[in-house]
Amino acid sequence: MMLVDSALARRQAQGRPIRVGMIGAGFMGRGVARQIVQYTPGMVLAAVSNRRLAGAERAYREAGVDDLVTADSAAAVDRAIEAGRPVVTEDPFAICAAENIDVICDVTGAVEFGAAVTLAAFEAGKHVVTMNAELDGTVGPLLAHRARAAGLIFSGVDGDQPGVEINLHRFVSGLGLTPLVLGNIKGLQDRFRNPTTQEGFARQWGQDPHMVTSFADGTKVSFEQAIVANAVGMTVEKRGMRGADHRGHVDELTKAYDVDQLRELGGVVDYVVGSQPGPGVYCLATISDPVQEHYLNLYKLGQGPLYSFYTPYHLCHFEVPTSLARAVDFADVVIASAGAPQVEVVATAKTDLPAGTVIDALGGYHSYGECERADVTASERLLPMGVAEGCTLVRPVAKDQTLTYDDVVVPEGRLIDKLRQEQAQVFA
Repeated sequence: MMLVDSALARRQAQGRPIRVGMIGAGFMGRGVARQIVQYTPGMVLAAVSNRRLAGAERAYREAGVDDLVTADSAAAVDRAIEAGRPVVTEDPFAICAAENIDVICDVTGAVEFGAAVTLAAFEAGKHVVTMNAELDGTVGPLLAHRARAAGLIFSGVDGDQPGVEINLHRFVSGLGLTPLVLGNIKGLQDRFRNPTTQEGFARQWGQDPHMVTSFADGTKVSFEQAIVANAVGMTVEKRGMRGADHRGHVDELTKAYDVDQLRELGGVVDYVVGSQPGPGVYCLATISDPVQEHYLNLYKLGQGPLYSFYTPYHLCHFEVPTSLARAVDFADVVIASAGAPQVEVVATAKTDLPAGTVIDALGGYHSYGECERADVTASERLLPMGVAEGCTLVRPVAKDQTLTYDDVVVPEGRLIDKLRQEQAQVFA
C-alpha cells in the first residue's frame, strides 16, 4: 500500500490516471465505483458495463457522477474517454476492446460470461483484475497461464479473503517462516441454506439472495480457499476441508493441527466458524530455527511449533483500487494460480434430486460447493461447481452426494467446458 499510494499520487500530479473499465454494477460493483470515484486520486472509472444500462448508470450516479455517455462500440468508448466523459454501455466487449482502457475489473461472479470477458480482455492486451472467484476457482489456472504467456496480469483482489490470505502468506514467508495453514474465518456455515431462507438478509443489505446463499452454504468459501490453494500449492485435508466450529481465538488453533501431517501434505487451506477475530483470515506457520523460535516466544507468539498470524478484517471493495494499481504500475499479482490446479470445487446435492432436474445457479436450491483435491476430482470424474449450472441429471442423486459427469448431460457449446478441457490438456 505504501508504494501504491505514492505511485497513484504521482499519476494524479502528472494528470495520467489509471483508466479502469468495470464489468458488472451490482452491489459490489457499486462499492468499487464509489471507492474509485470518491477516494482514489490517480485513478478514474472510465467506463462501466452492465447487462442493464440502468445498473451502470446507478453505479456512477451513487458515486456522484451524472454526466455520462452511452456507447455501443469500442470507438465510441474511446471518443468519450478522450473527451473526459465517463461511459456506460451494455456491451462489455466494447470496453475490453477500447484503447483508452488500462485495466478491466470483473465484478460479475458469472462463470460463463466472466470467461468470455476475460478472454476478450486478453485478446485486446488488457490486464484483468477479478472479483469473480467462481470463475477463478473453475479455470483460473488456465487463465493465469494464458495471461503470463501474453505478458499480462490476471489477478484476484486485495480486500477479499483470498487476497488478504496471500498478503499474509507473503508477509509470513518473508519473515522466514513456512506457512502450513491458510484459513478463512466464517460467521455461519449451513450447506442447506437457499435463496428463500436468505431472502430477508439479502433484502436488509441490498444484496442478491443467490449470492448471499453462496456465502452461507459454503460454496463461496470453497471457491475462495481453492484459489488460495492453487496460488501457493497447498491442498485440503479432506473433501470439504475441516471447517471446525471454533468459538475461541484463532491463536488457539496452533494446537489443533498435526504439524508433521501438515508438512507431509505441503500445507492446507481450511476455514473455521465463529472464531475471533472475525471476519478475518489466519495463517499458521512454523520455523526450524531454535534461535528464531526463542525470539518468537519472546515476542509473545508462543513456543511453537505452530505460530499464529492473522488479519482481523477484510474490506472487499475498499481495497480493489489498490489491486488495480498493483497490476498496472507494478505488474504485481495479488493472487493467481501458480500452475496446475491443486484444489477444485465440486458440486454436491443440497437435497434429493430426481432425474431430469436442471441444476440451478450457484447459491440456489440444488447444490453447494465443496473443496476437493484436483487429482481426486479428475480420477472420480466429479462435476465442478463452476460448470454445474444448466446441467441435466440423467439419474437421481441423493442429498449430500457429490455429482459426477456421469450423472449429468452438459449443455452444448459452452465456453467454460472448452476451457476446462484446455486446462486439463495444458496441465496434463
